[in-house]
Amino acid sequence: MIELLRIRRSTRKFTSEKVSVEAVETLIEAALRAPASRSINPWEFIVVDDPELLQKLSLSKQHGSEFVARAPLAIVVCADETKSDVWVEDCSIAAILIQCTAVSLGLGSCWAQIRNRKHDARQSAEAYIQELLGLPDNIKVECVLGIGHAAERLRPLPAEKLQHDKIRRNRWA
Repeated sequence: MIELLRIRRSTRKFTSEKVSVEAVETLIEAALRAPASRSINPWEFIVVDDPELLQKLSLSKQHGSEFVARAPLAIVVCADETKSDVWVEDCSIAAILIQCTAVSLGLGSCWAQIRNRKHDARQSAEAYIQELLGLPDNIKVECVLGIGHAAERLRPLPAEKLQHDKIRRNRWA
């Protein structure tokens, strides 16, 4: 796992090659194996490979979702907010597991944060996606993951660039 974390980078440029059916099924399995508080599993996943929908998803928020239009696959990570008060955390865990699994399959991915972001002056990014994908009101959207074959390989972050000053041992001071 540490090797996957070492090489994982946010991929925003993808080739036009489709993600294989086997890879998509493996990503779905990873999502469904994600741990969740009290095993409630409030998360829901929408797998999108329709180019027209990918284009519309890329317009979800004002900045930072454009790359979804160039991805051959997206997974919308959402949850039934009525099932758990920690659905955000559960969705976040599932999303990073999907991303790590993508790396293990030789794919790239990038997270587009949706929750608490604006689509435009009148509508939230979440409301835009709820309307676009026909989600019921109780299904809240955490993020959209763009996934595909990377068009460029970004170098891993060197170990000496890790922010070791963020680590405390036993106490803050």
